[in-house]
Amino acid sequence: MERRPLLSVIILTYNEEVNLPACLESLKGLDCEIFVVDSGSSDATVEIAQAFAARVFEHPFESHARQWNWALQNLPISTDWILGLDADQRLTSELRQELVELFTVDDHRLDAVDGFYVKRRQIFRGRWIRHGGYYPKYLLKLFRRDRVRVDEGDLVDHHFWVNGVTARLKHDLIEENLKEADLAFWIEKHNRYAALHAQEEWARRNGLLKWPVQPSLFGNPDQRVTCLKQCWYRLPLYIRPFIYFFWRYFLRLGFLDGKQGFIFHFMQGFWYRLLVDVYIDELRRKEKFRGEVHGSGPGR
Repeated sequence: MERRPLLSVIILTYNEEVNLPACLESLKGLDCEIFVVDSGSSDATVEIAQAFAARVFEHPFESHARQWNWALQNLPISTDWILGLDADQRLTSELRQELVELFTVDDHRLDAVDGFYVKRRQIFRGRWIRHGGYYPKYLLKLFRRDRVRVDEGDLVDHHFWVNGVTARLKHDLIEENLKEADLAFWIEKHNRYAALHAQEEWARRNGLLKWPVQPSLFGNPDQRVTCLKQCWYRLPLYIRPFIYFFWRYFLRLGFLDGKQGFIFHFMQGFWYRLLVDVYIDELRRKEKFRGEVHGSGPGR
């Protein structure tokens, strides 16, 4: 009798013909069912997914968080465990073997855990970004289907949150968006992200969005990141990008990542953060203007 897989893999896609083959290739040898949720690709993304025997579902994109919630709630998943990937992420051979061993019948580590964090290895324009506090960065990517939730307040990206016990896997997940070799693509994407990032921070600052986890400097990786974000929000706009870049590039040795590392740390650690601050400042001025207009009417 054929044993039913214990793991399902979900991948979100949109025009990912450049990145998707490496992602799917890295899953070979892993006993799992693969679901691809596509949001209207006009390239060969769907054909590539089908060639790897993935089950493809179409759903319009609103935000990463909403797309993940739709996938988790609507896909015909029969397994308890899910590995959530982006199309530009792939397993190292070591991580794949670790998952193979984890999901054997006689492995009891799954019994007491509800989610696993994985170390992300960021590759930017062919360079592994090893310094600047950027590695290791732990992402919760493997989780029980009935224990996970996705906060739709995350406007820029998405985070999986697990109500329960978490652990860490030993080996790396590689993230490398080959489309970002074109720096114009990277800049355009991060300009959009900066506007969304500013809206999210503004909402959290003003109590319109609650934090999905309890901040704790000594908690799990997500609790620590939440705690650091709250500290970041208290720093003055336009000053904090300078502080962050200095900390990252000099104190955390980002300069050791070479020329491509400099581009990445400067653009992602300074330019992007400065752009977020500009957008937040615009939101603040618009709010002040609305307050002045509403406060200057007759009888006031």
